[in-house]
Amino acid sequence: MTRDHAGDGPRQRAAVVVNPTKFDDMAPVVEVLRRVSEEQGWDDPLILETTPEETGTPQARLAVEQGVDVVCALGGDGTVRAVATALVGTQMPLGLLPGGTGNLLARNLDLPLEDLEWSLRIALTGHDRKVDVGVLHIDSQSGDPAPTGDGLPTGDGSPEGDRSPESGSAAAADEPSGSEGQEHLFLVMAGVGFDADVMVQAPEDLKARVGWAAYLVSGARNLYGPRFGATLSFDDDAPQHRQIRTAIIGNCGRLQGGVELLPGASVDDGALDALLLSPQGIVGWAGVAARVLTKQRKGHSRVEHRRCTTVRVVLDHPQEVQLDGDPVGQGSVLTSTVRRGALTVRVPLASSLNGDTTRVVEDVSTVPTTTNPQISSSSQSASATG
Repeated sequence: MTRDHAGDGPRQRAAVVVNPTKFDDMAPVVEVLRRVSEEQGWDDPLILETTPEETGTPQARLAVEQGVDVVCALGGDGTVRAVATALVGTQMPLGLLPGGTGNLLARNLDLPLEDLEWSLRIALTGHDRKVDVGVLHIDSQSGDPAPTGDGLPTGDGSPEGDRSPESGSAAAADEPSGSEGQEHLFLVMAGVGFDADVMVQAPEDLKARVGWAAYLVSGARNLYGPRFGATLSFDDDAPQHRQIRTAIIGNCGRLQGGVELLPGASVDDGALDALLLSPQGIVGWAGVAARVLTKQRKGHSRVEHRRCTTVRVVLDHPQEVQLDGDPVGQGSVLTSTVRRGALTVRVPLASSLNGDTTRVVEDVSTVPTTTNPQISSSSQSASATG
């Protein structure tokens, strides 16, 4: 539904939850946010900065309590995930503003990746789209039960017009320290093994200098890591034990550089796409890379794709785990489910046209791009996590 901003009633207001560490100077960022809001007939935005202890969830809940009309996340993928945690199961739309290296959810929704003005205009005037969220329950003991589904709000959300977070949800905790026995949401991908090791070992200073290329450096360092044993089950299939190097569970599959890690994955199909990689040595990784880059789902003994709604991974030994690029510590038992349509995201009007972005380009062709070099350089050099 397209929002109508005209009329003589009270002006609408956006909240922007911003990670200030992504910008050398917040003043020009705030100026853009206020100017675009005024141009669209909205009140000055409610700007809430994150802290190392409160990375976005409490700020987003406060924004909802203040009665805003859209909550925007301005930071890395970690900030987006933290803000989304507060909005899952509600009707409050999430606006995505570029501030990190990955901007993974924005990439998968064909949203702007560098233009703050354009992104904010979409957040204020766009279309509300329901998307799925993945849920990952992490335990350290193989005998622990699978999640009951009582952690995060259900995917159907609240009744139309009710934008308050449900009490007792995972949104009440802002990414609690330690992952054991916790339910976490992810918007793009969760992973264990190689990809999580890459996230853990990517130097922060290098990410600040070269952006997502820092992960290539970290990846090269981890190519010779050992495979590990895992017992995997998908939906009602019988568990199977195998040796793998990484397991990735995705809600959608597009990465930086246009790489489609999970071909055919869609953010609103009500399914998870799992990818298992089990290469040995450089030659094995070369074959895996060729299979991934050519978007082939079948035909390689070291690459396996599965589509499902529930994934359970029981590891022989604890391994590093990541959610949307954020390391969350080690886990031994991972159980993932999908909550269909649990999150509302503000997207361009053309997103309802089956991926045809021609109309988007035409609609925004007269929108001026950000000329402030501080904003552009900060957005491009920020790290991939919130």
